[in-house]
Amino acid sequence: MSKTRPMAFITKPGAIEIREIPIPPVGPHDVLIHVKAASICGSDLHIYKGKHPAVTLPVSIGHELSGVVEQVGKAVEHINGGERVSIEPTIACGKCYFCQRGHYHHCTNLSFQYRQGQGGFTSVFIAEERWVHPIPDSISFAEGALIEPLSVAVHAAHKSGLTLGESSAIFGAGAIGLLLLQVLQAMGSSTVFITDIQEHRLRKSLHLGAAAAFNNLTDDAVMNILQRTDSLGVDKAFEAVGIQSTLQQALNVLKKGGTSVLVGLFEQAEVNLPANIFVQKEITLMGSLGYSWDFPRAINLVENKRVNLKSLITHRLPLDKLQKGFETLLDQKQEAIKVVIEMD
Repeated sequence: MSKTRPMAFITKPGAIEIREIPIPPVGPHDVLIHVKAASICGSDLHIYKGKHPAVTLPVSIGHELSGVVEQVGKAVEHINGGERVSIEPTIACGKCYFCQRGHYHHCTNLSFQYRQGQGGFTSVFIAEERWVHPIPDSISFAEGALIEPLSVAVHAAHKSGLTLGESSAIFGAGAIGLLLLQVLQAMGSSTVFITDIQEHRLRKSLHLGAAAAFNNLTDDAVMNILQRTDSLGVDKAFEAVGIQSTLQQALNVLKKGGTSVLVGLFEQAEVNLPANIFVQKEITLMGSLGYSWDFPRAINLVENKRVNLKSLITHRLPLDKLQKGFETLLDQKQEAIKVVIEMD
């Protein structure tokens, strides 16, 4: 095996560089994976634009990936060579107050592999056994790379406390919004409305079962949703864009006593909210951070055909076309939803 691996870095806004990085030794609890597929995430786009609030450049990129196990450490117990896997890119200490209580996504030392110099757009990836999840043969490697964003949607949906028959609204029909749509339907949401500003995303949401889709450039989404709910509003609303206007909408469409979940990443750190509405309608606004024990749930949803990941993959490119992949996602004319980089 080669002693180095190609790995993608964003060196400055809009610039991607492929570097040869040494492959570290495999530790006793480590698993070495030959990466087969990795997909570009919305947070990767924030980094690409130089606007991620928690990342400074240069940095390695990519955290949605899958592959085949090539080597396991001597203390690895549950992962075997040759297994097809999806990788959870989290780094948690396992020792702090939150980790000891099972909430590792709240770890006081929480980080991600790409922030520590190991991005997913590479040929070889090393992770601790606890972050490696086997996937069945029925899930392709491209789909396996999308287990990570699906886990984000699964976590947000469960965080909301959605119960059978409740109505929902999603603001933003990007990848996370479209995954949320499917997860909410799988959990029994009676009606799911969705908004966006790109028509191809709205068409996709209708294809996936949204009750109605509204273009935020031309439609009054709040008024339309209220009209379709007898002016009551929805039980749950999800903000999956990361801008002030959609967050305000996600609050304004709530039924009295409803809950809004903030999933989108805001490039603008501070926003204005209609404060009195929280008292007048006794509504709740909560955040949803990543995932915690959600990968197995996500894999199960795909394996049992409750979520369709293939329909979201619009472009497939090799690693040397990664820059084109980012440009494709930022070009609305390309009608991209998920761009998957295939390593072979």
